[in-house]
Amino acid sequence: MKVAVFDYLGLVDPDGVGAVMDAQLWQPQPGIVDAIAHLHHHGWHVVQAVNQPGLGRGSLEIGELNALQQHVQRSLSAAGTRIEAFFFCPHTPQDHCTCRKPAPGLLQQIAARYGATPQEIWVLGLCQPHIQAGLTFGAHVALVAPDPNLHPTLPLPSLPNPLPVYADWRALARALAPD
Repeated sequence: MKVAVFDYLGLVDPDGVGAVMDAQLWQPQPGIVDAIAHLHHHGWHVVQAVNQPGLGRGSLEIGELNALQQHVQRSLSAAGTRIEAFFFCPHTPQDHCTCRKPAPGLLQQIAARYGATPQEIWVLGLCQPHIQAGLTFGAHVALVAPDPNLHPTLPLPSLPNPLPVYADWRALARALAPD
């Protein structure tokens, strides 16, 4: 069993709020669709896990989130791939829930759904809370950092090896699933 867990697939919100934007404005991160397709075609289960505090604040309706996910799935389908499952935390940071990343609750849900152990899960991304959730859960983690100046500062003393860092999504996908 190989499970790849992605965070946000689209471009980072230019306002830095991390809010869901209009589905029609969504654009994938460069290379992420190819990476998802590559992993999927090499037998990986590809899922997404995101924090959605707008639901908890009331600034986002579930219909808006569903519309965005449908748009993302249509974009991926046009490239011959898909996200198998979408997991999200609807809570705000003030709720102190166990599913809001960096807590590992969403990863526990994914493991239960797929009958996977933490060692069968790879948490992939460029978001510090996403990577930290993977570390806390005991999953494999890999960071995509196209700009070396943008590496998040992560507390990594418990890792036996340095955190794998890839320059782009395609390089990461090919490292995990060589041709």
